[in-house]
Amino acid sequence: MIFVASEAVPFAKTGGLADVIGALPRALERQGHTTAVFLPAYRCVWDSGQQITRTGINLKIPVGSEVIDGSVYASIPSGSNVPFYLIDQPRYFDRDGIYGEAGADYPDNAERFIFFNLAVLEAIQSLGIRPDVIHCNDWQTGLVPVYLKTRDEHAPVLRAAGSLLTIHNLAYLGVFPRIAMGLTGLDWCLFNWRQVEFRGSLCFLKAGLVFADMLNAVSPSYAKEIQTPALGSGLDGLLRYRQADLWGIVNGIDTDLWSPSREPALIQRYDAATVFQGKPVCKAWLQKHAGLAQRPEVPLIAQIGRLDRQKGWDLLAEVADRLLERDVQVVVLGEGLPEYHLLLADLARRYPHKFWAHLGFSDELAHQIEAGADISLMPSRFEPCGLNQLYSLAHGTVPVVRATGGLADTIVDVNAQTLADATATGFVFIEPTAAAIWQAIERALAVWADRESWRGLVQSGMRADWSWGRSAAAYLRLYEEIRRRVRSRKFPADGSDPPSWSSTGTGSP
Repeated sequence: MIFVASEAVPFAKTGGLADVIGALPRALERQGHTTAVFLPAYRCVWDSGQQITRTGINLKIPVGSEVIDGSVYASIPSGSNVPFYLIDQPRYFDRDGIYGEAGADYPDNAERFIFFNLAVLEAIQSLGIRPDVIHCNDWQTGLVPVYLKTRDEHAPVLRAAGSLLTIHNLAYLGVFPRIAMGLTGLDWCLFNWRQVEFRGSLCFLKAGLVFADMLNAVSPSYAKEIQTPALGSGLDGLLRYRQADLWGIVNGIDTDLWSPSREPALIQRYDAATVFQGKPVCKAWLQKHAGLAQRPEVPLIAQIGRLDRQKGWDLLAEVADRLLERDVQVVVLGEGLPEYHLLLADLARRYPHKFWAHLGFSDELAHQIEAGADISLMPSRFEPCGLNQLYSLAHGTVPVVRATGGLADTIVDVNAQTLADATATGFVFIEPTAAAIWQAIERALAVWADRESWRGLVQSGMRADWSWGRSAAAYLRLYEEIRRRVRSRKFPADGSDPPSWSSTGTGSP
């Protein structure tokens, strides 16, 4: 399997996509399958500390009227046997950011990723790789399936490869002005509402959704949600049309990196058998680090992640004072919208003995907070999969989540029955309202006061298996289905028009 992505740990990261691409290929390799990853050679890739070598392969890629030179480098990250092939072109990738800077996208992102998509296919051929499946990820790789189906110059080995497009977050479509179509080298006949055009523009993600052999979203619930107008980003009609080809597979977590029994950042390591000895030590360290009183009896509540409305920060803002009037402590790690930065600064000023925030991101501190906190908050308005709730479970930290996407698929709500049969792992609320999140927090604080029930809840969460081995097995079934379909040529290989679809049934979405 070939993975094509715009970011991957340990080379480049802005979000959960990088964690997936850093871990899934390695999990598949451990199960006996050959994998490789293709990634742009951003400036941060060269600064990653990984050993990078030349392959000697040089590329000449047509982008519009120009032919752009490129080079292919290789690296095998520490602790892995999976090769990463790095597509180097300083004009496109030697920049401070990955997608943009100072909150603005780079204006030439269409050109950058057209180059990357074409370069990957040329590099695969030059390297002599014979992939069964090319696994694309999000809009940045959405043109790969189109090129596979429509470009006659590709070697037969590539035309025979199946393609999968994984939707990590449908909120990001990769939409560019119509003029960008001229840079792709694709026939303009494809620029129509059934194929790559979206509301008069070129849409990378839509192109991939139309041409990929199969699709998947990063949780079963999210796969259903994106088929609705509310979360379909205008592509719900297409996704409903392709629902038989759309799977939902929950992401895993890398237990080499996210297991409290082996994380070097922790003051005290522990596992499910020693959690009630080790976790209090981590909690005391975190309280001291945050300048909070070292009080083991007080619930320490954490929130890690991007500070924006999607993550439910408008709801948290409404209940913040009410929460901090209780006998609790709260720590926050993240960055995002300026209005929430101001909110956190104000809370820290008014509740200095109860509240602490670190504006920015620190991987080391994220581990320490997961290990030291008692409760984690994830009140997302939508969440394709989510990883922090899984990190929390692994650390014996009980999540409070909204029932959306992967949060709904991974957290079992506390009630009398689930507590009794030891299946409960957290607190789930449904409506995206301040009243609903407050009710869930109150339920969590009530169970916290019942020490026996809380201990059982912690143990249930730590016993849950959300490792990548579990998710990799599901992906292998999906890859085999793609191979079966490609062998039977269920989908036309010439890029001919698929049957009509639309959100309304009568026209362009």
